[in-house]
Amino acid sequence: MKPSWRNWPNSLSRDWRAAPLAEIIDHIIVRYHDRHREQLPELILQATKVERVHADKPNVPKGLTKYLTMLHQELSSHMMKEEQILFPMIKQGMGAQAGGPISVMESEHDEAGELLEVIKHITHNVTPPPEACTTWKAMYNGINEMIDDLMEHISLENNVLFPRALGGK
Repeated sequence: MKPSWRNWPNSLSRDWRAAPLAEIIDHIIVRYHDRHREQLPELILQATKVERVHADKPNVPKGLTKYLTMLHQELSSHMMKEEQILFPMIKQGMGAQAGGPISVMESEHDEAGELLEVIKHITHNVTPPPEACTTWKAMYNGINEMIDDLMEHISLENNVLFPRALGGK
């Protein structure tokens, strides 16, 4: 199922539609890229522990470590491409020529969204069961926060940064 970033609630801290593109890019790196780099390794550690300690419980999110690791690998590669290739192009005023890289980034956003759907499915919509321990509950809180951050991040890129860059604005 392809996620719809346009329908994501606008919970951004400000209206970025008129901000300079370089300011949007700097915000994305500090607020989202750096945060994802912190969140995902911690969530992977927690998932590994929960899956190991609670392996015998029927509600354990089997495979969560695998899917969080896949998301971490995909996002790490994706963010590196943005930071080293796409964002410098946009900052240098070459956004109108960035259709190819932007198309790849949007496709990768959809792939990340599909992984989020799998994660939601195996975690019962990120809802801890009654027997969940403190680590399990903390992990689910962290997953919900990461999902919200990632959805805001992708929405800002797909709905504000990329269209404006392609339009040369």
